[in-house]
Amino acid sequence: MPTAPTPIERVIATPEAIALLVRLSAKHGPLMLHLSGGCCDGSAPLCLPLGEFRLGERDLCLGMVAGAPFCMGDDTFQWWRNTQVILDVIQARGGGFSIEAPDGVRFTAKARLFTDEELAELSDPQPANTL
Repeated sequence: MPTAPTPIERVIATPEAIALLVRLSAKHGPLMLHLSGGCCDGSAPLCLPLGEFRLGERDLCLGMVAGAPFCMGDDTFQWWRNTQVILDVIQARGGGFSIEAPDGVRFTAKARLFTDEELAELSDPQPANTL
């Protein structure tokens, strides 16, 4: 019996990122991730308890990672439109408000270019202000 093709996702995560999200959500409750287009720590995904970051009308939700929505502004999305976001974790201290920082780690966003076939299958992300 043929199986249905796996849908292409705009955001995925490494096993290390998933494990960290699971541990953080057990401690802090439901989480969300937001990637801004800012400089310095602003270009790293920010992880906060769900509801502690005000999403605007121009924010988009690219998908879910370990139960946490992964969002970014529509202007930032224009830079990432043709790439799959890969959420990962690195050993580093950041100067932001992301809840993983006290553990000496940071979420990071990597990218993989979609193929032309994958791009044809993708739909645009949904507005995030409905979360």
